Amino acid sequence: MKQRTVNLAKDNPTIQVISGGFSTPLFERLRSSLIFPHQSLFIYPIFVSDNNEEESLIPLLPEIRRLGILKLVPHPQRLVDIGLRSAAIFGVLSKASSKDAYGTAADDPNGPVIQAIRIIHKHFPNLYIVADVCICECSSHGHYVILKEDGSINNQASEGLHCLAPPDMNDGRIRAVKAKLLKAGIAHEVTLMAYSAKFCSLTSAFGDRKTYQVPIEAGSIFRRAFARDIREGPDIIIVKLVGSRLDIIRSVKDIGEDIPIAAYQVSEEYAMIHAEAEAGIFDLKTAAFESTEAILRAGGTVIISYLSAVYYPE
Repeated sequence: MKQRTVNLAKDNPTIQVISGGFSTPLFERLRSSLIFPHQSLFIYPIFVSDNNEEESLIPLLPEIRRLGILKLVPHPQRLVDIGLRSAAIFGVLSKASSKDAYGTAADDPNGPVIQAIRIIHKHFPNLYIVADVCICECSSHGHYVILKEDGSINNQASEGLHCLAPPDMNDGRIRAVKAKLLKAGIAHEVTLMAYSAKFCSLTSAFGDRKTYQVPIEAGSIFRRAFARDIREGPDIIIVKLVGSRLDIIRSVKDIGEDIPIAAYQVSEEYAMIHAEAEAGIFDLKTAAFESTEAILRAGGTVIISYLSAVYYPE
């Protein structure tokens, strides 16, 4: 039997639109080959609470805060003033009554995420805004895996969003999101960032996520996940949990050398570096730069990190 040759462009039209990956000056620059840390590399996570007045430190994460809508502008203002170029918005719902099995609060126009996108875009029009398309904080079960079909993508993008990052690693997820962007006529201006090599968190409070995230001990599964997502049309790929996964970044770079790679330094890594610096084992800024340089050597292009502020001159 003659083997069929797959024409990706014909079989999957979602991969034909690539301009979303360089639709802003920031990401146009990030498409180039970068081998040294600089300000454009970093995306700073911002946690936005549904308590409008909240401004509280997150336990075990020094200097990282949950911010209500009314407290949102001053904190990013300080970082923007010293060079912050990009931020990722994560919503935090504290009220159990706001959560359900489908995470319907995720695209609530009056909820923390979309309000935050709107406010940040208004006050910082040059700041590149990423939204983690995550329902774990909005769902009663704490998982990522409900795929909605009601156009929530359009809600976020219309408020000033530049980049969408679907985190659940479900089969077909990237294709579905790209198709929504195409249907809305905004695929050329919204970057699609895929969590294609996302390893299960060791600290998950919501049980086993190995049914849809890459198990820590996995060998070749991440390669299959990465190849799958490339076929579905992302503009950038995320590897999450990077401190002990530099080999994964290198492998991913070898598989898809033309796709930029975002490395997510998660809270565990941030807390570990901070704790060791506070104990006097090493200097915080030196350790931060060394960790970044290791990621870049492995093949990373963008770094999502709570340490972002360390790299900017005070």
